[in-house]
Amino acid sequence: MIIRILNENQYIVPSLYLDEINEIDNEIVRCIAKSDSEGFKKKYAELVEIVRSNGIPMDPATIKESDLIIPPADVTFEEARNIFIGEGLIPG
Repeated sequence: MIIRILNENQYIVPSLYLDEINEIDNEIVRCIAKSDSEGFKKKYAELVEIVRSNGIPMDPATIKESDLIIPPADVTFEEARNIFIGEGLIPG
């Protein structure tokens, strides 16, 4: 799957990480619902790290549609409140 980290790059991430990414996405939604900004920061850093460490960065000159777009690594808790709502970035 292709995941874009906004203001950074696109990564090709093996689909075997999808369940882990989805679980972290759900944990982020729970942190935001509880107004747990420290928990959010920790979990969001984990999400970004999974993409960076397990993904292969794409050539920035290559234009391909992303399967998932996540906010920039420095997204604030306040900004995330408008992004990680409902089921989060990944339904389910």
